[in-house]
Amino acid sequence: MRGALRREVVGTVAVLADASDFALMRRRYRTFAFDDHPEYLRQVEALLKSLAVRQLHTTLALFDPEDFAAYCTQHALDPDSALSRSRYTAEITDLGVTLPYAGEPLDSLLPELIDTAVRRATWEYATVLLTGIGQCAECGEDIGRAALDRASHLLTRLLEAAGPGRHHVVCSVHAPEERLLAVLHADGDSPPDSLVDAAEGAQFVAVMAIAVALGRPGGVVLRTSTAGAPDRLHGWRLQKSGLIPLTEGEVFSAYCTDATTGEPLSPEPGVEYRAGFDIAADTPDSHH
Repeated sequence: MRGALRREVVGTVAVLADASDFALMRRRYRTFAFDDHPEYLRQVEALLKSLAVRQLHTTLALFDPEDFAAYCTQHALDPDSALSRSRYTAEITDLGVTLPYAGEPLDSLLPELIDTAVRRATWEYATVLLTGIGQCAECGEDIGRAALDRASHLLTRLLEAAGPGRHHVVCSVHAPEERLLAVLHADGDSPPDSLVDAAEGAQFVAVMAIAVALGRPGGVVLRTSTAGAPDRLHGWRLQKSGLIPLTEGEVFSAYCTDATTGEPLSPEPGVEYRAGFDIAADTPDSHH
């Protein structure tokens, strides 16, 4: 009977995916028993596999040392304690990003977990910015809400105009404190209600809305893949609540220039660099 009850128990394993986070835990806490990050990750994967063999449902989460320290301060807990680490892990099951473990190799699951966490953090940051803008002085409309509606309209029109194929869309916006990046995958051959992942779509719209609401510089790039044809790259500038098509030369320059050094890069083989196209979006409203 006890074994039957054990199979009803669910669990969460919080992992230190980043080597610098692992080193921080080593320096701060005597009770943290590991001293080698690769070996630590191997032990985490062995633990996950042992739980899967016992048919126990397990989720994987990211352990954030700074967030953990703040959690211990808030709840008056000793941070140098395995019990405190366990309590924190239980909390992030409800508040943080988790992925179910189904036997995948850890080195393939961790990038997905990190990407999901970054997407969640970007969405939360963008949402806070939009919420704090306030109302339009002329018409009283909530500017953040209006910007989200406008960004949603622009994305819908872009994907409709893109047509069939597998689409990879990237939106980059220079927000007040940092550069925000959103990535969206869409299948142009799918029905409209299943064209994009809901979480990806929400983050993408929120990031685009920052440029719309605050007039921040930004851009959108669309890469379309179809069977038997080269990939096609198109680009737009986010300006005045609209998507202004880039020329073919501007798209080529954007893709073939190193963003950090400014040095030219070789064109990608099998890719066509094309101008952005008109997405026939409605005329935007103006809010202040």
